[in-house]
Amino acid sequence: MASAWLGAIMALFAFAVVASASGELWKTEDLKNVHIAGKVLCQDCSQGWNYWAHAAIPLKGSKVAVTCIDARRRVVYYGSDETDEKGNFDLPVELHSYSGNTAKNIRPEGCSVRLVSSPDAACNVMTNFGGGRSGVGLVRPSHVYPGRLKYTVGPFFFTSPMCEEPDTNE
Repeated sequence: MASAWLGAIMALFAFAVVASASGELWKTEDLKNVHIAGKVLCQDCSQGWNYWAHAAIPLKGSKVAVTCIDARRRVVYYGSDETDEKGNFDLPVELHSYSGNTAKNIRPEGCSVRLVSSPDAACNVMTNFGGGRSGVGLVRPSHVYPGRLKYTVGPFFFTSPMCEEPDTNE
């Protein structure tokens, strides 16, 4: 009985490896949009390492943006969203748009998400923890449902001006 279960698990694992290697688990041609979600938090460096690393506070009203480029490196989509009271954002991105006679097909792999601004003057310095300052590309979806594809990025972090590292390149 145990060997039958082991064989079934091995077969399922082999199928998942082959399917993910072929990249056919999801097809963007069939989708109207994708969702990009994440969280924005404030880190406080003044309270010591444990507080800084584990007690980040959600930032309501922080702005994040998604920029998508095509194969010729032209911007084909730009959108932004503000975080809710829990610091969460959810950006829907239309994959196919039409403007006059021009059709734009957006590839999620050509999109990146980054921090834009914080409404809190005491916590408004962008950090690159989680890639928030430089931007994070969309690599692999976190949720795949029939008709819905979701990418999760971050969390992204802001910190206070007193925690900002001085620029030593000047």
